[in-house]
Amino acid sequence: MTIVDTPERRQLRELTRSFVTREVLPHLDGWERAGEVPRALHAAAAKVGLLGVGFEESVGGSGGDLLDSIVVTEEIIRSGGSSGLVAALFTHGIALPHVLASGNGDLIDRYVRPTLAGTTIGALAVTEPDGGSDVAGIRTKARRDGDDYLVNGSKTYITSGIRADFVTTAVSTGSGLSLLVIDKGLPGLTVGRRLEKLGWHCSDTAELSFVDVRVPVANRVGEEHTGFLAIMQHFAAERLSLATQAYATAQRCVELTTRWCRDRSTFGRPLASRQLVRHRLAEMHTRAESARAYVHEVAGRVAAGEPVVTEVAMAKNVAVAACAEVVDAALQLHGGFGYLRDAEVERHYRDSRILGIGGGTTEIMNEIIAKGMGL
Repeated sequence: MTIVDTPERRQLRELTRSFVTREVLPHLDGWERAGEVPRALHAAAAKVGLLGVGFEESVGGSGGDLLDSIVVTEEIIRSGGSSGLVAALFTHGIALPHVLASGNGDLIDRYVRPTLAGTTIGALAVTEPDGGSDVAGIRTKARRDGDDYLVNGSKTYITSGIRADFVTTAVSTGSGLSLLVIDKGLPGLTVGRRLEKLGWHCSDTAELSFVDVRVPVANRVGEEHTGFLAIMQHFAAERLSLATQAYATAQRCVELTTRWCRDRSTFGRPLASRQLVRHRLAEMHTRAESARAYVHEVAGRVAAGEPVVTEVAMAKNVAVAACAEVVDAALQLHGGFGYLRDAEVERHYRDSRILGIGGGTTEIMNEIIAKGMGL
């Protein structure tokens, strides 16, 4: 028994697997082509208690911690879901933590509770068209005007930007960054074009434009100029979620490819009867399981409150690299079928490419690791 393999977490796995089998698998291909998941899926996930995993019951969550969230993410993918589905259904995992950390009861009542109940959808808006991962260089400005802020600027690559009811938005407030919860539908807030992507097809992504959007000061998250620190403090959970998506995708691809190589025959023999194929599968399995073990070890330290910034960066890079190698080998071993939309590995191949970009690129992770080495 390990930290993620307790009796309670085994039950959580069973609940997640049952939910995916019943509510996701019959519809996922359609959602991929539609470019989004239905709002009803959020309500269904909330009803069985999955949407609020990792959030305290006192704010409308289901309880549990980071490790429970990792179990849910892992099992969704290993049951036949995808990292794109995780991104779409659990966007609140990056939209709500800053609000909760502020302790603002009014914002919690207005935004956190209904989101965890599955009735509203939240998004996080940090990235800008010319900023990429440069959080400190944010240009979207919020100028104080009495009891409001006037917000001007633009954001891009916003996950759930089409469907979101509100957006936790990073803005420049003069001498620092602040976070504002901005309701969709406010005058001056425009949802731009739906961004078409290589992968994560069921996760809608949008550009947002702000022109003199009037946002109440009451919607500020925490004190003014504290946004940068708030964003940095919650990167660990986001990066570990992406790392989990990476190793879980690798594990799923190992399972799918092993099954394929046992069932697929060429020249009168199953593919798995060939030593070259067996050894490749063994290498894939080793990479996936090694990444999983390291991510779990680091996640356990984060859950215990250890400041392991460097280790989190390493865990993300290790898992992303393992995933990249495994999904490529999986598609290769599936042959021509693996290149078709009918093949599940094709989806994982596309979806996995974003994992080394989102939440801080591989290069930024390496810079964090180098700094941790004293370089």
